[in-house]
Amino acid sequence: MSFLLVFYCVIIAICSTLGGSLPAYVKLTHRRIQLTLSLVSGVMLGVAFLHLLPHSIYVLKNIELALGVCLTGLLFMFFMVRMFHFHQHDLAVDLEHDHLQKQLCDHEKDKHHVHCDHHHGGVDLSWAGLCFGLAIHTVLDGIALAAAVQSDGSQITIAGFTVKIAGLGVFLAIVLHKPLDALSITSLMAARGWNLNRQLVVNLVFSLMCPLGAILFALGVNQMVTSRDLVLGVALAFSAGMFLCISLGDLLPEVHFHSHDRISLSAMLILGIAVAYSIELLHDHNHDLNFDDSKPRATEVKTVDRVIKSV
Repeated sequence: MSFLLVFYCVIIAICSTLGGSLPAYVKLTHRRIQLTLSLVSGVMLGVAFLHLLPHSIYVLKNIELALGVCLTGLLFMFFMVRMFHFHQHDLAVDLEHDHLQKQLCDHEKDKHHVHCDHHHGGVDLSWAGLCFGLAIHTVLDGIALAAAVQSDGSQITIAGFTVKIAGLGVFLAIVLHKPLDALSITSLMAARGWNLNRQLVVNLVFSLMCPLGAILFALGVNQMVTSRDLVLGVALAFSAGMFLCISLGDLLPEVHFHSHDRISLSAMLILGIAVAYSIELLHDHNHDLNFDDSKPRATEVKTVDRVIKSV
């Protein structure tokens, strides 16, 4: 297991812990969360298309297999979100809004003796479903990170020093996304009346889930000899599908349905994609799709046919 992967895991654990503790120190407005969601969506979208999927095709040397596994990962994450509803990143703001709305409705009901309906947003979420769904999602993020680091030998030279940047795009997508997941958990715990000590313990445990998935995958794949490339390629393709589902099916719709701040939200989305693209430009990827040199290319076959016909 590489030092770089351990370094990534430590940073992710720290950022996740800090993200879950944000409500106690920073006022999280609706606009700030939406801007962050737009940025993270762009990064995850760019990483999926520009790094994970192309690299999985190169490792597997089979386009159909890579795309099939990618589709499987997308569907798996789609049904996970459907079953457990674990991506509730605007939960803290929604709960505050719902609480104020309930107080207003109760006040009006007492004055005029009328019935008042209101939506309870995240309060109705299942605590077990939220934690279980996010735990599995986070472990899979760790596997995606480990697969990216294990399969990528990218490095750059800065001031005469060689710096490894393997899996940098995946790391950035996770380190930006994971604090929002932790925020969902602590916000729901606070709404349910859990004390700060319990919130801290759960937050710390959750922050270790991604490193756990990364370390277990790295240790396991290093024991493989003949099937190592197959496992890495499948993990990369599956991770690409996960990232696509999260960005397109979960994060972006939350941003899309907000009529306000359209320009700023769109700008953050483009910025996220630009960041992912810039990371790919830091190193040279030569993903040659001519997997089998023993098979003649189409242009070579046509040339041979013309020579035969001319003779």
